[in-house]
Amino acid sequence: MARKHRGPATGMIPRTTPPPRSPWRRRTRPDRAQPARGRNDVALALIKAAHTLAWFSIESCMAYVLYAGAARRTDRRAALAGAVVAGESLVFAANGFRCPLTQLAEKIGAADGSVTDIWLPRWFAHNLPAIHVPLLAAAACLNGRNLRDQRRRQPAPSLKPAAA
Repeated sequence: MARKHRGPATGMIPRTTPPPRSPWRRRTRPDRAQPARGRNDVALALIKAAHTLAWFSIESCMAYVLYAGAARRTDRRAALAGAVVAGESLVFAANGFRCPLTQLAEKIGAADGSVTDIWLPRWFAHNLPAIHVPLLAAAACLNGRNLRDQRRRQPAPSLKPAAA
């Protein structure tokens, strides 16, 4: 059964397409449908570079926390590195498990807003949260074990009054 083509409803104004633009005439205002390329590309590259630098520094902290836990060297540096990793994890979770730089990249004009696709392999970038959860658990267990062992080795506080 074939459908009949209906014409425009009575009283409606038909849509018209705008006249084609001449390639020789400059545009008076930028077309909002297409973002300006030059400045946005540079800004997006800077955002992706900042993301990669932050990612590398956070991953370095994660590697150190794991190393310190495995080598039984839980110290202030491991605590500082752990605080960096925990802070990044909290920011990521508070932002709905989405990188805050992704929103910035989308605001500037990135197609999908992804900031991990420039220097990280795609499969690795998309699986970072799944990779990090076991690493965070392992780091917490290893360093927790080290702190427990350090407390056991400390002498118990004396209950004797101090000699005057």
